[in-house]
Amino acid sequence: MSLIHRALAPLRFRVRNRVLTKPLLVALSVLALALPVAAQQANEDAADPDRLPLPRFVSFKSEPVNLRVGPGRDFPIAWRYAKRGLPMEIIQEFEQWRRVRDSEGSEGWVYYSLLSGQRTALAAPWRKGEDVKLNVRRAAAAESAPVALLEPGVVVRVEECTGTVCRVQVADRTGWMDQNQLWGVYPGESFR
Repeated sequence: MSLIHRALAPLRFRVRNRVLTKPLLVALSVLALALPVAAQQANEDAADPDRLPLPRFVSFKSEPVNLRVGPGRDFPIAWRYAKRGLPMEIIQEFEQWRRVRDSEGSEGWVYYSLLSGQRTALAAPWRKGEDVKLNVRRAAAAESAPVALLEPGVVVRVEECTGTVCRVQVADRTGWMDQNQLWGVYPGESFR
């Protein structure tokens, strides 16, 4: 008799005046062994709910968001971001904390519930301060007419990318931008 069977042997269950037999005891044994494994899996999922590859882009779900120097509320605040939807790149995870990097290279830790999987991007933030306008085109083709002109640093919602162009939404306009003009998507990345 195995250790599990010995542990369950004193337990007897009656169903309509019938003593439950060995197959039920085996099923209960399997269930008793499976519960700790299921509980451990649930805890791992809570610690890392999305289980997505690193690095990856996300955006701020709320405002303001504190960027801390370490993964916990006891760590000092390095930066405070006041813009909902700002894209961030997750570069590391620790329990419910995500180490992120912004478009200027600043890094710190943010609690995971403050981040959203909604993809956003900044229009050419490396060109801030220059007197340029970036085209949002009606169609993906380079010769397509513009539907909007953006200043560098404007946040856009990214709906899809082909690897060379992305369909974006800004204010009430939707159109296409060259992927290399956006910070918040990887070169060659495609998604819908």
